[in-house]
Amino acid sequence: MNPEQKISFDDFKKVEITVGKILSAEKVPETDKLLRLLVDFSESVPRQIISGIATYFPDPVVLIGKCCMFVTNLEPRTIRGLESNGMLFAVSTEDGKFSLLEPQGDIPPGTKAK
Repeated sequence: MNPEQKISFDDFKKVEITVGKILSAEKVPETDKLLRLLVDFSESVPRQIISGIATYFPDPVVLIGKCCMFVTNLEPRTIRGLESNGMLFAVSTEDGKFSLLEPQGDIPPGTKAK
């Protein structure tokens, strides 16, 4: 890793990582990569998160009910006219392997990483 890319521990502590349960998932029209997710974080209303994972989920319905890890304190960002209020944690390799970061066990939505 390049030393200029490192962040301080204090910067890292600013990142809010939260378990969210995906309530709905649908392809964003006229895009190849984007999905519109509605996610429960045990807040008063679900959050909309736009994620570029559609190529890994030809049928996005399989995501409904999954609990995954999200960054929840990012400033909102407009993507293709849709406001996104968080970021899904996922990993992929150059050879096409892909994985969502999911908590193990029965961890409820809204639980924050420590």
